[in-house]
Amino acid sequence: MSQPAPDSQADAGSPGEGPRAVPRHVAIIMDGNGRWAAAKGLPRVAGHRAGAEAVRRTLKAAVKAGVECLTLYAFSSENWRRSEEEVTDLKGLMRFYLDRELEELAKEGVKLRFIGEPSAFGPDLWERLQKAAAKTADNDRLTLNVALNYGSRAEIARAAQCLASKVADGQMDAAAIDEDAMGAMMQTADLPDLDLLIRTSGEIRLSNFLLWQAAYSELVFLDLYWPDFDDAAFQGALDQYAGRQRRFGGR
Repeated sequence: MSQPAPDSQADAGSPGEGPRAVPRHVAIIMDGNGRWAAAKGLPRVAGHRAGAEAVRRTLKAAVKAGVECLTLYAFSSENWRRSEEEVTDLKGLMRFYLDRELEELAKEGVKLRFIGEPSAFGPDLWERLQKAAAKTADNDRLTLNVALNYGSRAEIARAAQCLASKVADGQMDAAAIDEDAMGAMMQTADLPDLDLLIRTSGEIRLSNFLLWQAAYSELVFLDLYWPDFDDAAFQGALDQYAGRQRRFGGR
């Protein structure tokens, strides 16, 4: 992977200050739907519905801030361990919000794409996801990159397998395998380098999400559940990002 590009610049700061650094690529681990629902005495699916509304707010906030790419951890490869009822509810919500929001996404210039292995959700939902991605493929205002049935270790393992196959087939020399070669095999290879990774719910771990991509990203952990995430929380995370010095190993 090449060294991350300099931060993009957006709105100017206070008088006398330079432009405010805005991350080109923000990723979010949307955690806490179930605990939010439990705290309110509601079923878990109610937390997922509220979480979907938080996605809508966050998407608008990202567009407003000038973020180029927003990656959301919607369903991990480990989430299959949840109850069959909850997984079914989640798949139903995906269909509902995809149908409801697709026209708005297209209208707002949002490009929808997916990483992970979404085909595992079955042919009906997978076909809907593919059609949605195709419908928005030419949009360029913001890329909404949704991780579905995603696991970072599996992604890295597949990248290594692909490079090993190229070596075995004589397409490349083993000595040519470097960070750039590995990075080119990642599902995010065509996206800007990850600048900022946010996690809600107070948990402080990456949970097998974008392990390769997060090598030099800034990390922000928030003590609020995902359904409570709003424009103010997003702007607060951007403020933390803007206030940090990114040296990428230098002084």
